[in-house]
Amino acid sequence: MINFLAAAIPDPTRQAPDALATKVDLVLGIAAWAGTVAGVAGVLVTGSMMAISVKRGESSEHMSRLGMVLVGCVLVSTAGPIIQFVFG
Repeated sequence: MINFLAAAIPDPTRQAPDALATKVDLVLGIAAWAGTVAGVAGVLVTGSMMAISVKRGESSEHMSRLGMVLVGCVLVSTAGPIIQFVFG
């Protein structure tokens, strides 16, 4: 009886309809580009703030902010390969 129950477990294939897959790819591509643009803008803004602070003689925590921006950039750039590794 145990062998009968184990043999009856289905193993469906994961295949999305072509129209849906095309739309999802488009949305994910736009999101990836938006994340890249946000990362570049974050680095530029943080660098500008660092330059202004140095000129004024102020010290602040821009390195931690830059670190957060760079971690975000790494997450955006590796999101696709990580998901493909986990679910692929």
